Amino acid sequence: MSQISATASTTLSAFFDSQHDAQNAVDRLIAAGIARDSIRLVPGYESDTPVTERRQQHQGFFAALADFFMPEEDRYTYAEGLSRGGYLVAVSNLSATQYDTALDILDDEGSIDLDEREQSWRSEGWSGYQAGATEAYSLGAAAPQADTSGSRGTTNSLGTNNEEVIPVVDEQLVVGKRDVNLGRVRVRSYIREENVSAGVNLHEERVAVERRPVDRPLTDADAAFRDRTIEAEEHAEEAVVGKQARVVEEISLRKEGTDHQETVSDTVRKTEVEIEDDRANLDRQNLNRR
Repeated sequence: MSQISATASTTLSAFFDSQHDAQNAVDRLIAAGIARDSIRLVPGYESDTPVTERRQQHQGFFAALADFFMPEEDRYTYAEGLSRGGYLVAVSNLSATQYDTALDILDDEGSIDLDEREQSWRSEGWSGYQAGATEAYSLGAAAPQADTSGSRGTTNSLGTNNEEVIPVVDEQLVVGKRDVNLGRVRVRSYIREENVSAGVNLHEERVAVERRPVDRPLTDADAAFRDRTIEAEEHAEEAVVGKQARVVEEISLRKEGTDHQETVSDTVRKTEVEIEDDRANLDRQNLNRR
């Protein structure tokens, strides 16, 4: 059964002996809908030349895994596997539904059992993880050997200046801000023509000439035997087209800014210090001897 490491930040990691198996696992994770930038494939020592200085190889891979949020013990073991030519696949930011899917894929693609592999390495002389291993590397010391005295980490005697210092370090969460382009709104105006029609009522006046036969006596009103002229004008209304421009709508652009409070969560590391003082016990033993 292969071993897969999981952390509280919904991250899974698995170790493979072959690049082919590791790449297959990555391809299947992407096909399952897991974002590519959430998947990391870390290749190990890739050279036909045998490793002559195992400690330096281990130290380099241990430093390369510094941004992986995993226990120091797992990081130490993965660094050893990478120095021996293995491949690490890590998947982060998994949702609850993606977690089980990623777990099945990593387990199905031939990831190795690190517990069994550690036993094999120990049989070859590998000492395994010990507290303080990272400090020893930072000082340029040799890789820590197995400690059979029951003490934790490495023990250094006081130097010629009668003082040794262990720095107590706390990581601080620093939250900054950056401007992100969320898109653009553009309003462009242009002119187009369209055909329109309107109805109008037009009035016409026409002159009609009518001749009627009559037979009656002549009267003074007839003004007979005088020259006369009568006339009338015809009139008709015609449509006159004019245009009037009116503003019917206004479109404006303005920026509206809002502020909101957002909580950013992450993991920080702190140095814990344990002080063991057995001077009181030694004093009692000396008193009893007296």
